[in-house]
Amino acid sequence: MFKPTPNPPEADAESVSPYASLDSKELHAAAHRALDHYLLLPETKKLLADRRPGCIFVIAPQVDSETLLAHACETLASANVMASDLAFELDGPKRNSALAIQQMVALAELAVNRALDNVDQPET
Repeated sequence: MFKPTPNPPEADAESVSPYASLDSKELHAAAHRALDHYLLLPETKKLLADRRPGCIFVIAPQVDSETLLAHACETLASANVMASDLAFELDGPKRNSALAIQQMVALAELAVNRALDNVDQPET
């Protein structure tokens, strides 16, 4: 059977990726900016322009290290309990993941406790 057109060349998976070249990420970001420029409503643009990151959670500079470590220790202890409770409600690989998180929190809690002990010790 005669085929009037040749087969198209096969394209590699890498050549069709939008991130194949060094400039493609920049071009992709530019495309998103252009789409946002033409497709976003003016009210939405104004809301996005007015949004600035706030500083809701700020630690006062005069707070001493001992107080910071004590609060970090209490936070890690709470996270440890929450991770343990969650782990015992799960089964299988999800339980293992929750227990791993709980163990990392416990290790961080131990490190903070050691740092707190070092702060508490009087220098001789």
